[in-house]
Amino acid sequence: MTNSQIDPRTPVLVGAGQFKQRPEVPVEALEPVAMMAEALAAAAQDAGAPTLTCRATHTWVVKGAWPYSDPAALLNERFGATGKTGLSTDGGNTPQSLVNEACQRISAGDADIVLIAGAEGIWSRRRARRADQRIPYTDQTDVRPDEYLGKDVVMNNKVEAERGLRDPICLYPVFESAFRASRGESMDGHRDRVAAMWEKFNQAAVANPYSWVRTPMTAEEIRNPSPGNRLVGFPYTKSMNSNWDLDLAAALIMCSAEAATAAGVPTDRWVFPHAGTDGRDTDFVSNRGDLHSSPAIRVAGRRAMELAGVDVDDIDYVDLYSCFPSAVQISATELGLGLERDLTLTGGLTFAGGPLNNYVTHSIATMANTLRENPGSIGLCSANGGYLTKHAFGIYSTSPPSDGFRHEDCQHEIDQFPSVELDDDYSGDATIEAYTVMHGREAPEVALAAVRTPNGRQWARCSDPSLMDEMTQTEFIGTDVVVSDSFEFAPA
Repeated sequence: MTNSQIDPRTPVLVGAGQFKQRPEVPVEALEPVAMMAEALAAAAQDAGAPTLTCRATHTWVVKGAWPYSDPAALLNERFGATGKTGLSTDGGNTPQSLVNEACQRISAGDADIVLIAGAEGIWSRRRARRADQRIPYTDQTDVRPDEYLGKDVVMNNKVEAERGLRDPICLYPVFESAFRASRGESMDGHRDRVAAMWEKFNQAAVANPYSWVRTPMTAEEIRNPSPGNRLVGFPYTKSMNSNWDLDLAAALIMCSAEAATAAGVPTDRWVFPHAGTDGRDTDFVSNRGDLHSSPAIRVAGRRAMELAGVDVDDIDYVDLYSCFPSAVQISATELGLGLERDLTLTGGLTFAGGPLNNYVTHSIATMANTLRENPGSIGLCSANGGYLTKHAFGIYSTSPPSDGFRHEDCQHEIDQFPSVELDDDYSGDATIEAYTVMHGREAPEVALAAVRTPNGRQWARCSDPSLMDEMTQTEFIGTDVVVSDSFEFAPA
């Protein structure tokens, strides 16, 4: 298909921009909305059409850790744009979901030029505060965007929060143990394999100029605890956890083919989204059918490939959401990707950086440039919010889709998978299904376990030092335990 044959409503990604700052004097850092403006200006320059930012029909911002109530309005003011403003809900899935939404609106004729941006300035803000200084932020708290994009989902129930399973750093290593057991791996062999995989992520980050951490690390350095790399949630050291202590911004510019042509965007800058999907697993981890898989990734990820008319062997480049190793391994397995192949372009959320909800904006921006350098190739980006909860997928290529952009919300099919009841008041005999041992700076502090009961799943804890140490040396999945009335577990 030639460009002259492309439907004028076909959505195209025409500009991708990224921005990184690490000022010697933190208080001199740009505030997040200014970082977004820098990324958008870079995206317009990347498109070869600087006027795109002032001609936008929609400006959407990925929600972040800053006080602005309608940052898109501040961006419109900077660029002289008058388009409608939007702010996303929370979730690492949101950048890809925003691209999916933009493509649908462009295809339907409800949008022409959509700006998508996000930024975090946590590194500079923290360091300024330590010096009793404050980075000046634009005061904006009483303006509301034209629309909120996405759905807020409560992802912790009361029992999970009370038992210490509130944060990603606790739950993803629990998934890791379940994945290890599902493969029948030894604990040492598993740790070796995961560290080798993360070494490849580090290598990608070293080669990525927009990565926050570009220091080379070997698999051994990643795997083993050290003064600068302590254990967090076993088996994860610090260098296996998502890193949000950074100053990064990224932006995308989406257009109709007609608008891109009118703005003078050269066709060699065009990247076509072929298909996108969205879906989510059970809101609460307590109700998942198991803790080593993801029906939502399986259904939505494979459906994205079907809609694009490709199979897994046709995918040339992949960037899987990589907050923790378990997220990568479960995604790759559900999608039919081999764990031995390259699964990141950026370096992932540990090394490239995990700017709260905005990582995938960086992922898509990096994918766009990779595809331009290799015309005709096909790329897949995955996005994950919560605790393997909310998912979005995108298939991209510089070659136009034969049937236009296609999208599907896969929730109905996902909801047909079995779930598990939370047996939250249960005490008595149970079996460990998955676990982690959470570490403080000096020593292990608590073991957190999902246990199976006669009626479902229960969460239990243990703070016995000798048992916690044993749980990091010996496989405890499948071990029979007794859960007390205070929801402490001990070997049966």
